[in-house]
Amino acid sequence: MKQILQHLGNGTTEIADIPCPSVKPGHLLIRSTVSLLSVGTERMLLEFGKASLINKARQQPDKVRMVLDKIKTDGLLPAITTIRNKLDQPIPMGYCNAGIVLEVGKGVEGFKVGDRVASNGKHAEVTMVSKHLCARIPDTVSDEHATFTVMSAIALQGIRLAAPTLGESVVVTGLGLIGLLTVQLLRAQGCRVLGLDFDQDKLRLARAFGVDTVDLSIGQDPLMTAQEFSRQRGVDAVIITASTQSNEPIHQAAQMCRKRGRIVLVGVAGLELSRADFFEKELTFQVSCSYGPGRYDPAYEEAGQDYPVGYVRWTEQRNFEAILDMLADKRLQTDRLITHRFAFENATDAYALVSDGRFSLGILLEYPSAKQSPELPLREQTLRLHVEKPHTVAPPSGVVIGFIGSGNYASQVLIPAFKATGAMLQTVASSLGVSGVHAGRKYGFYKITTDATEIFNDTAINTAVITTRHDNHAHMVCEALNAGKHVFVEKPLAITPAQLDEIIIAYQQTRTHENPPLLMVGFNRRFAPQIQKMQMLLQGVSEPKVFVMTVNAGMIPSQHWTQDRDIGGGRIIGEACHFIDLLRYLAGAEVVNRGAMILGPNAGYGIRDDKMTITLQFAEGSMGTVHYLANGHKSFPKERLEVFCAGRILQLDNFRRLRGYGWPKFTSMTLWRQDKGQKACAQSFVNAVSQGQPSPISFTELIEVSRLSLALANPL
Repeated sequence: MKQILQHLGNGTTEIADIPCPSVKPGHLLIRSTVSLLSVGTERMLLEFGKASLINKARQQPDKVRMVLDKIKTDGLLPAITTIRNKLDQPIPMGYCNAGIVLEVGKGVEGFKVGDRVASNGKHAEVTMVSKHLCARIPDTVSDEHATFTVMSAIALQGIRLAAPTLGESVVVTGLGLIGLLTVQLLRAQGCRVLGLDFDQDKLRLARAFGVDTVDLSIGQDPLMTAQEFSRQRGVDAVIITASTQSNEPIHQAAQMCRKRGRIVLVGVAGLELSRADFFEKELTFQVSCSYGPGRYDPAYEEAGQDYPVGYVRWTEQRNFEAILDMLADKRLQTDRLITHRFAFENATDAYALVSDGRFSLGILLEYPSAKQSPELPLREQTLRLHVEKPHTVAPPSGVVIGFIGSGNYASQVLIPAFKATGAMLQTVASSLGVSGVHAGRKYGFYKITTDATEIFNDTAINTAVITTRHDNHAHMVCEALNAGKHVFVEKPLAITPAQLDEIIIAYQQTRTHENPPLLMVGFNRRFAPQIQKMQMLLQGVSEPKVFVMTVNAGMIPSQHWTQDRDIGGGRIIGEACHFIDLLRYLAGAEVVNRGAMILGPNAGYGIRDDKMTITLQFAEGSMGTVHYLANGHKSFPKERLEVFCAGRILQLDNFRRLRGYGWPKFTSMTLWRQDKGQKACAQSFVNAVSQGQPSPISFTELIEVSRLSLALANPL
């Protein structure tokens, strides 16, 4: 299928070939018929992409601060690499879609195949959307009109926050597409509306909808007009739908309002507020969040947990339904808002129109119908690249890799690490296809798919690298082992004891094979050059050691998937396992006793299991502590390891600088850039596969560290 991608690095827009996504539980697979460009949002992305690095930084000062913090801790080169990788990744465009349901995911009720639906789907021939971001289109509403559902819901949510009542006077600042939808919804609610804009075409449309207007382009005074419009009382509310960096719209809104008036920001404006403006009138100011309650809540949008209607009457999905009802009743008119139509294959012309700044409002992209394009591969799962040099089955000693997952860590770290080994990159699988296409092009994969089973079934592939979300690891490890593939899985190996037991059974069953597959977890830190140096130095010390590992992990919001016990397993299972393995490796002995103390659990302040001290005692007498802390400052090194033994000390800061105190012939080892051992880890695994050697980390150690992590995540 085809999908529109935007490249933030250089501002180019392309219609890319993408493998069709597979429907996930709680989602719908939708074949697009029409989609609507969001001129404001998509123009902003185009302009950002075309801007220089300096101007990009000026537009995102918060990101600049993050980069400066990374330079302090990791060094300049890693920070530059991170920036380039971020800008190198294309993003899918669009969020106003109408189409037909192709497939219904598990757990979805109220929708069936063949339903026409409005959604926030992308500009793509086939798109996958959460059930709570979809609404059925009434029979009397065309697909063209239904594409305005999401934009109208943005306007409606702003109105709900302003809470106007029948007869109130409301000013709408900015008469773009959302502004013109806002004025219609306000009029339908019985409000008197005054619209402000510089564009005479937009003002003319607003007047056609029964709105009084102020033409700012000819110097009409909005304050005086608003005062007269409100019968000298001040307006009841102002809704700002403009997009500007200026502080003037909010200052102006405050001057227009009556005492205890309401101001709602739907668009973008400068937020340097004047206390005097708000203090004297006791004004209320609020920023509206997109389509309504549920937006950006993973529990609602991804997990499918609805808000009870008795407590949250208007969720984003119910806002969609309200808009579609108004379209069905002709109380919301969108015909006059459509200014351009483009065939989907000519979408780049639509973006040229947006970039040029010519007058436009509703720009529709029309997709080929099944009758017009019966050859459209609606359910094609695989996309082939580089067909002029097709891959062939590798010789027995070769390593042919299928990558499952192509997220940030995979595309920025693991895939290039495995490519550097000389292994053959055959297939990359990603759930939505976009990141897979990017990785496929960049690193030279032969195939791109959204169906991981293709990797398990491909006899040319002898090695699977699994980098998906943590809840999928155990299942995919078992699938790969059962298919006879060597497996490299990014940590953790499993997030529950039951999953770990399943892996043990699957692994043991493969031991009867003539060439049993290897299993490896990406515990890369033990392969880092400075850790290798430490291990070499410690080999000359026979007495027990004391290890102190301090991890300044940083705060991650509770809504992040890694914090979800059912998906990420929590940060102890998902990340602290790295440091348990590291100490286990340096001690060179089994853990015979362990303990943990967690900050809380009743300490308040959003305490979770990411603030923990772990204690380990090893069979040869050494002991270690891992302080895994998410309540530190970013300027402090993220990872610091100290080893005390025989009157000597080793101190490693952030895998860049290793210092020795009291060590004969060793004082320091400093690297130009951070090296956590990812490349060496990948190379070691590939060497083991190609040479028929045992896994670089024994299965016994992998299971030991995994069991420890699972047990320590629940210390109480």
